[in-house]
Amino acid sequence: MASLEVGRICVKTSGREALRRCVLVEIIDKNFALVTGPKEISGIRRRRVNLSHLEPTDDKIDLKKNASDEKVMDALKKANLVDKMKKKLALD
Repeated sequence: MASLEVGRICVKTSGREALRRCVLVEIIDKNFALVTGPKEISGIRRRRVNLSHLEPTDDKIDLKKNASDEKVMDALKKANLVDKMKKKLALD
Protein backbone atom coordinates (compact mmCIF):
# COMPACT_ATOMS: atom_id res chain seq x y z
CA MET A 1 0.00 0.00 0.00
CA ALA A 2 1.22 3.49 -0.84
CA SER A 3 2.14 5.75 2.06
CA LEU A 4 1.00 9.31 2.65
CA GLU A 5 3.91 11.61 1.75
CA VAL A 6 4.46 14.92 -0.02
CA GLY A 7 3.80 14.52 -3.76
CA ARG A 8 1.54 11.48 -3.37
CA ILE A 9 -1.59 11.48 -5.53
CA CYS A 10 -4.60 10.66 -3.32
CA VAL A 11 -8.33 10.17 -3.76
CA LYS A 12 -10.67 12.06 -1.44
CA THR A 13 -13.05 9.57 0.13
CA SER A 14 -15.60 11.92 1.67
CA GLY A 15 -17.06 15.39 1.38
CA ARG A 16 -18.24 17.30 -1.67
CA GLU A 17 -15.00 16.41 -3.47
CA ALA A 18 -15.31 12.66 -2.86
CA LEU A 19 -13.85 10.42 -5.59
CA ARG A 20 -11.67 13.22 -6.99
CA ARG A 21 -7.89 13.06 -7.12
CA CYS A 22 -5.64 15.54 -5.31
CA VAL A 23 -1.94 16.00 -4.55
CA LEU A 24 -0.64 15.94 -0.98
CA VAL A 25 1.39 19.13 -0.54
CA GLU A 26 2.21 19.07 3.18
CA ILE A 27 1.51 16.91 6.23
CA ILE A 28 0.41 19.33 8.94
CA ASP A 29 0.23 16.92 11.89
CA LYS A 30 -0.85 13.35 12.67
CA ASN A 31 -4.47 14.13 11.68
CA PHE A 32 -4.35 16.71 8.89
CA ALA A 33 -2.67 17.41 5.56
CA LEU A 34 -2.67 20.18 2.99
CA VAL A 35 -3.84 19.11 -0.48
CA THR A 36 -4.50 20.75 -3.83
CA GLY A 37 -6.04 19.63 -7.12
CA PRO A 38 -5.01 22.12 -8.44
CA LYS A 39 -8.52 23.55 -8.86
CA GLU A 40 -8.10 24.02 -12.64
CA ILE A 41 -7.46 20.30 -13.05
CA SER A 42 -9.55 18.33 -10.56
CA GLY A 43 -11.72 20.99 -8.95
CA ILE A 44 -10.08 20.69 -5.52
CA ARG A 45 -8.80 23.97 -4.16
CA ARG A 46 -5.84 24.09 -1.77
CA ARG A 47 -7.22 23.09 1.63
CA ARG A 48 -6.61 21.25 4.87
CA VAL A 49 -8.14 17.77 4.99
CA ASN A 50 -8.33 14.98 7.52
CA LEU A 51 -5.87 12.20 6.67
CA SER A 52 -8.63 9.63 7.22
CA HIS A 53 -10.46 11.17 4.22
CA LEU A 54 -7.58 10.43 1.83
CA GLU A 55 -6.82 7.18 0.03
CA PRO A 56 -3.26 7.17 -1.41
CA THR A 57 -2.72 5.85 -4.93
CA ASP A 58 0.44 4.36 -6.42
CA ASP A 59 1.13 7.59 -8.34
CA LYS A 60 3.63 10.10 -6.96
CA ILE A 61 5.17 13.27 -8.33
CA ASP A 62 8.47 14.89 -7.40
CA LEU A 63 7.46 17.83 -5.22
CA LYS A 64 8.90 19.94 -2.44
CA LYS A 65 6.93 20.53 0.76
CA ASN A 66 4.33 23.33 0.46
CA ALA A 67 4.89 23.76 -3.30
CA SER A 68 2.75 26.31 -5.15
CA ASP A 69 -0.11 25.25 -7.43
CA GLU A 70 2.05 26.25 -10.42
CA LYS A 71 4.83 23.87 -9.29
CA VAL A 72 2.24 21.10 -8.75
CA MET A 73 0.85 21.72 -12.24
CA ASP A 74 4.34 21.56 -13.78
CA ALA A 75 5.15 18.32 -11.94
CA LEU A 76 1.84 16.74 -13.06
CA LYS A 77 2.55 17.68 -16.68
CA LYS A 78 6.09 16.29 -16.43
CA ALA A 79 4.71 12.99 -15.06
CA ASN A 80 1.91 12.87 -17.70
CA LEU A 81 -0.77 12.68 -14.99
CA VAL A 82 -2.93 15.71 -15.93
CA ASP A 83 -5.55 13.69 -17.83
CA LYS A 84 -5.71 11.09 -15.06
CA MET A 85 -6.23 13.83 -12.45
CA LYS A 86 -9.17 15.29 -14.39
CA LYS A 87 -11.17 12.08 -14.26
CA LYS A 88 -13.51 11.43 -11.37
CA LEU A 89 -13.41 7.85 -10.12
CA ALA A 90 -16.34 5.66 -11.10
CA LEU A 91 -18.06 3.58 -8.49
CA ASP A 92 -17.59 -0.13 -9.17
